[in-house]
Amino acid sequence: MMKQKPRLRFWQIWNMSFGFLGVQIGYSLQNGNTSRILSALGANVDQLSYFWLAAPLAGLLVQPIIGLSSDKTWTRLGRRIPFILGGAIVSALAMFFMPNSEFFAYLVPPLFFGAFMLLFMDTSFNVTMQPFRALVGDMVSEEQRNIGYSIQSFLINAGAVIGSLLPFVLTWLGVANTPAPGEKVAPTVIWAFYFGGGALLLTVLVTTFTTKEYPPKEYEEYNNITVEEKSHTSFWALLKDIPVTMWRLAIVQFFSWFSLFLMWVYTTSGIAQNIWGTPATDSTSADFNAAGNWTGVIFAAYSVFAALFSLVMARIANHIGRKPTYMFSLILGGIGLISMIFVHDQNVLFFSMIGVGIAWAAILAMPYAILSASLPASKMGVYMGLFNATITIPQIAAGLLGGIVLTALGSNAILMLGIAGASMVLAGISVVFVKEYIQK
Repeated sequence: MMKQKPRLRFWQIWNMSFGFLGVQIGYSLQNGNTSRILSALGANVDQLSYFWLAAPLAGLLVQPIIGLSSDKTWTRLGRRIPFILGGAIVSALAMFFMPNSEFFAYLVPPLFFGAFMLLFMDTSFNVTMQPFRALVGDMVSEEQRNIGYSIQSFLINAGAVIGSLLPFVLTWLGVANTPAPGEKVAPTVIWAFYFGGGALLLTVLVTTFTTKEYPPKEYEEYNNITVEEKSHTSFWALLKDIPVTMWRLAIVQFFSWFSLFLMWVYTTSGIAQNIWGTPATDSTSADFNAAGNWTGVIFAAYSVFAALFSLVMARIANHIGRKPTYMFSLILGGIGLISMIFVHDQNVLFFSMIGVGIAWAAILAMPYAILSASLPASKMGVYMGLFNATITIPQIAAGLLGGIVLTALGSNAILMLGIAGASMVLAGISVVFVKEYIQK
């Protein structure tokens, strides 16, 4: 008979995901400022989506490897935590270098160096993020699964608020928001990345030293893992045995992450054109940088709404079910994105972000709560890593198609947010077809 996992205290669940707070500070700085940095380094708006391909390509290759490796790893620090800590150290270093790309022009062109740092940064973010997902699946019981992923979603969104607001707050504190003569990247962005890298390291250290993973024998007892399950399984056998829940969630993930990628890439250019009336090519002007700061503010806003929704999401899911919670959240996000096309007042964008925030909270929690219940415990890490392909492949598709579609739309970037909204609505509708597995 399977031994029951102990009921964890609130602060145990909190600490195991606390490092994700810092990871998301860094990740949101990347999402909110990558287009801004690359534009300043010389990238055209029609080229931006191609540079952003670095992130999903890194995740597609790295996360399954990390998942499989962490399933088979045991050290004094545990199974997942060594990867979390190692990825955090490398991520922080990349954050220190990327906004300073122009100062390495004596080695390589600044745009090339910036793109390389983006790839380097996102690869290490993926090394850190994937084990966090598996760690919650490893540690919590079915009874605490909703609350475990909801707390993780709350911390992710709290980090996103901090990271998204940093350039705006630094400007308010008097740090220059336009580059000095002869330079390319605004000091607000550079100092924000310094802060983000430091916060990333500190929060991951908290998780490292406060979370004790179950030793291998205890973990096997809690999950009823047999000798056969522990035996080596080929990669092709893993693919063949993917649960139907994962395949159907992949459809939802495709439309939702296709949408998110377009939002992250084109929001700054879109609102610069639609609200400030600034050409996207004017990337060093005060107005364009003001739009860049405001992108950070509204991204922080959707993270605030997501964090607030995360506080009640587990209760809602327990009451009406995970699938309805997930479905309605995504549809509200799509409506929020579509509404941005019609907004010409920067403050009205906050209303659009309510729906986006609700969708984002659900995207960070519901698919993992649904999926982890259907996965064999002995292969939790590798399947979570493979599941990341449902995040990266749609982003690769959006990256390859984004520039083409934007050109067809006359380089009107705000229309790309309408396409993102339609894709999010399709994601919500697709939840109907997900087969949910409930552990008894």
